[in-house]
Amino acid sequence: MDINDFRSILTLLGFLCFLGICAWAYSNSAKRGFDEAAQLPFTDDDLPVRDASDRQPKEG
Repeated sequence: MDINDFRSILTLLGFLCFLGICAWAYSNSAKRGFDEAAQLPFTDDDLPVRDASDRQPKEG
């Protein structure tokens, strides 16, 4: 077994890993988690909104 055989096997393993990740990403079991993560920017924060008129000038 020479270095080229090792490189071929490593390339094949990398490709199989890539296909496995793609299959997982597009599976129905992962869809729920991805949909939930996609909605995170739109969740309602309980923090009050402050604008510039709420600020009081510094004394001193």
